[in-house]
Amino acid sequence: MTRLEQIEKLREKANVTYEEAQQALDAANGDLLDAIIHLEKQGRDNPPQGGGTHSSSAHRPDEAEEPWTAGEDEIKKVHKNNVNDAIERIGKFCVAVIDKGNNSFLEVLKEEDKKFKVPLTVLALLLLFLPYVTIPVVVIGLILGYRYRLTGLDFDGEV
Repeated sequence: MTRLEQIEKLREKANVTYEEAQQALDAANGDLLDAIIHLEKQGRDNPPQGGGTHSSSAHRPDEAEEPWTAGEDEIKKVHKNNVNDAIERIGKFCVAVIDKGNNSFLEVLKEEDKKFKVPLTVLALLLLFLPYVTIPVVVIGLILGYRYRLTGLDFDGEV
């Protein structure tokens, strides 16, 4: 902000002449707030009524706001929005993973004949809840000459 703009701003806020505003700015080393305080101490500017302070932002007296609860409400609203967004993103990710698992399969082959195929979602659930049954069955299948192949959306190859 240029010197002239500072003087103009001080003159508007403190309701003083250009000369008084310039002298107050000189006394405050160019700091607007200190200049306003300097003018108040000299009695040239009337402080706000009710023992308040000057503010550079516009405030309408008809707006009754509670200083602590309004801030807390805004913080709660922003926090709630962030939590909702995070839950929504996690939900979309889970749906995408389950959909990909339902459209991808583990095929069991014996001499190029498909014996059966299982969706990867079912295989993951079997490994999660029955690992002591699922893993030995897969290993015994390898020993007996069965091959396993993953097919689906993103891959198509043998394991």
